[in-house]
Amino acid sequence: MFPQSVFPDTAEVDSQGQLVLGGIRATDLADEYGTPVYVLDEDTLRARCRSFIDEFRKLYPATNVSYACKAYINPALAKMFQEEGMGFDVVSGGELATAISAGIPMDEVYFHGNNKTPQELTEALEHSIGWVVVDSFHELQLLDRLAGEIGKTQDILVRVSPGVDPHTHVYTTTGTLDSKFGFSIQTGHAAEAIRMSLAAKNLNLRGLHFHLGSPIFELEPYRVATDLVLRFAAEFREEGLEMQRFSPGGGFAIGYTRDDEPPPVSDYAEAIVSTMVETCQDLGMELPSLVIEPGRSIIGPAGVALYRVGGIKDVPGIRKFVSVDGGMGDNIRPALYQAEYEVVAANKANMEPAEKVTIAGKYCESGDLLATDIMLPNLASGDLLAVPAAGAYCPSMASNYNMNPRPPMVLVKDGKSRLIRRRESYQDMMYCDVV
Repeated sequence: MFPQSVFPDTAEVDSQGQLVLGGIRATDLADEYGTPVYVLDEDTLRARCRSFIDEFRKLYPATNVSYACKAYINPALAKMFQEEGMGFDVVSGGELATAISAGIPMDEVYFHGNNKTPQELTEALEHSIGWVVVDSFHELQLLDRLAGEIGKTQDILVRVSPGVDPHTHVYTTTGTLDSKFGFSIQTGHAAEAIRMSLAAKNLNLRGLHFHLGSPIFELEPYRVATDLVLRFAAEFREEGLEMQRFSPGGGFAIGYTRDDEPPPVSDYAEAIVSTMVETCQDLGMELPSLVIEPGRSIIGPAGVALYRVGGIKDVPGIRKFVSVDGGMGDNIRPALYQAEYEVVAANKANMEPAEKVTIAGKYCESGDLLATDIMLPNLASGDLLAVPAAGAYCPSMASNYNMNPRPPMVLVKDGKSRLIRRRESYQDMMYCDVV
């Protein structure tokens, strides 16, 4: 059965058994743009933006929904997200430059990251970024000095680590004590950072931020951490901390396989908003504005990666390898996180599974496997495979390993396609080399 739940909203299988995305056959997209190629469904992108804005603001109008650019961003997408009313969370000078190039108002942008460089902070200050989420004592002192040197007072949030385990992969857990991110509440570092921020001459502490990790399929970690951080913040009211902004970060899950059942956006909204309101009322605290940071949950479900089958190697009694023209260079998540994906034969989408295969990439690593021991129809060289839920982190973590050009990205809607990132050329990859 076609796993509709992990494909974009417009995905369907036509009467000839062909996968259709945004009204266009996947085979036609592959023929026009080559493979591998990332296909993004515009209707799904816009619907996900609207879902987060609508579900959270329905419960709490003072909500700012900021797209987490690390999932993937480029100027065309930034303009689309702004049209849908999104703010932006950037984590590097490059992401900031992308927002600037797209004409995004800087008061809608804020800066994350555990080791922002002096250059990045200077660029953020010079462009009057909305606020900076401070992540270390070094950064706090550096930002205070840099802001003073150009005569500015910069709004900040302090990122705290609440010590709550969201039960996700160890590499993507960020809110526990053993994490490189944030000031730990348990060690006393968070309290020290708040006091230093309140005393800083060129910084204006607006509130607190935390982020538990990603992807988070459970609601209880959000409830526990929201209550804990707000009660912690209340301890500093008499010292001058006014919680004007509060952010529980993002980390909202999506489905990667047909067995995944992420909570709907409305459930995340209810868990976070109800806990925030109840805790603030219990503490007699003014309700802050709420900032959430969906990234994966916006762009992930909208993306499909298309690959062409090349060599097929059958090791009797062991495994059948089906090699494709991409792999860990355009999707490192299976190798890095042991991530699992659905795979569909795009030109045989109505055929029943007939054999167990392992989808191997073309990169020179034995661990370059996109999917292991999955059931697919009988495949031949030239067939087209589709991997859904590929919009987030696959393109943003893509590399030129083995000097392979990174794939293009195509936006589809109502039977029309638009190239929003071309395929790299060999010359592109050598552009920065000096002989």
